[in-house]
Amino acid sequence: DRATFTDYVARINIDGTIATDPARLKVLADLAEDDHVKAVIIAINSPGGTTAGGEELYEGLTALRAKKPVVAVIKELGASAAYMTAIATDRIFARRLSIVGSIGVLYQNVDAGKLLDTIGVNMEKVATGPLKAEPDFTGPIKPEVRASLESLVGDSFDWFVDIVSERRGLTRPQTLALADGRIVTGRQGVDAKLIDAIGGEAEAIAWLESEKGLAAKLPVSTRYPLPDQGFGWVGKFLGSQARTALGLNPTGPIVLDGLVSLWQVGPTS
Repeated sequence: DRATFTDYVARINIDGTIATDPARLKVLADLAEDDHVKAVIIAINSPGGTTAGGEELYEGLTALRAKKPVVAVIKELGASAAYMTAIATDRIFARRLSIVGSIGVLYQNVDAGKLLDTIGVNMEKVATGPLKAEPDFTGPIKPEVRASLESLVGDSFDWFVDIVSERRGLTRPQTLALADGRIVTGRQGVDAKLIDAIGGEAEAIAWLESEKGLAAKLPVSTRYPLPDQGFGWVGKFLGSQARTALGLNPTGPIVLDGLVSLWQVGPTS
């Protein structure tokens, strides 16, 4: 309990798919102003999520890092927008066999035109412009729509590459060579300079003590996620392995609206 001690290390858990979250952003801002918080650990286990959610976390952690030492600890998975989150910290730790990387941006669209033809459904629409309500799931992506989407994806990708290059001390060509969407193990990530060291929370705390002057044996307290209130458990439940209990495919694609930076295992035959 926070009330039982004074100085402490705060832990922020980033689990499941990432989206924007004003409550999480406020927690980060409050930690920055709390004199009792001597360091912050960002514990990550996530395949990524929306690009806006990753950007929000990156900016929030950048502001926090300006006032407190911040380290990332990647557990099983820290990919795409979750890797975007990790690079905002002072140092990144991961297990040898953690999955990291997947630098890239994705926009997906389903073409259900043949299915609609088969069942005899005809969709019509009235729009104010040629790109309004596009792409349309009733047919393939039109060339002009594809060009618009490629510009959208490309702009987001350029920003992602730029911050990886800046934060990891890599040249842009070096970063682009790693930004083809590939995932790597933690051990490979150290060699590629995507992460700093092998380890978990204990190693992160040891580094904070030796390199950032953190007092020894300070307690660690989880500050996010916030205590569940009302139906707040639903979102947490959906982001967990309990997707299976609701009839959702736990290994299939995770559906998010909008532009995403997400690593996911596709369906198998």
